Amino acid sequence: MAVAQQERAIRTRRVILETAAVIFDERGYESTTIAEVLERAEVTKGALYFHFPSKGDLARGVLEAAVTTDGVRPQALKLQEMIDTLLLLAYRLPREPMLSAALRLAVDLQSRRQFGTAWPDWIELLTAILRDAKGRGEVLPHVDEAEIARMLVCTWTGVRVVSEGLAGGRDLPGEVAVLLQLLLPAVATPTVLPRLEVSAARAAHLYDDMPAWRAETAESTVGLTR
Repeated sequence: MAVAQQERAIRTRRVILETAAVIFDERGYESTTIAEVLERAEVTKGALYFHFPSKGDLARGVLEAAVTTDGVRPQALKLQEMIDTLLLLAYRLPREPMLSAALRLAVDLQSRRQFGTAWPDWIELLTAILRDAKGRGEVLPHVDEAEIARMLVCTWTGVRVVSEGLAGGRDLPGEVAVLLQLLLPAVATPTVLPRLEVSAARAAHLYDDMPAWRAETAESTVGLTR
């Protein structure tokens, strides 16, 4: 019984958060109301406030959920895992309101002043991957991992914001692939660089593989709890 209640609470929290993300993405933080979140999520006020005591907590929840490596499988090269993380994010962002809402909250000055952004968390995540890769001999000795991680977050975000505003639009995974192709020679060792796969096609493949990844992850989690 307790397990069923816990699973139901997790599902309810997710529904509320995903609904809020959709509205944040459509209207921005200021124009979003708790009443509309309640109506669209079809939950009670008590359920919403149990998980998120305020609209600000909803925004923080969206920002936190947007820092993710879901769908990224272990690779022989840690740099490939970093590449896959950034490519898959580029593919998912236009398709998943949770991710695009987090970016909208981050680039909005008023929201940013209230809640900050997920950018420090992304920098920390990428720094850790780069340090691991450097320990394996994949990264050039002089590279400052935190500096590269910061530049990756800055340029990835800039590519998204600028490409969205260009006439005719741009394919985000393709644009991010070009960005990585330009930056990786300054990061990867000469023996590792040719082994890295960086393309929009890889981003699409990673996205298509996500249902299988989720199923395997869920099965593994169930196995650990037995």
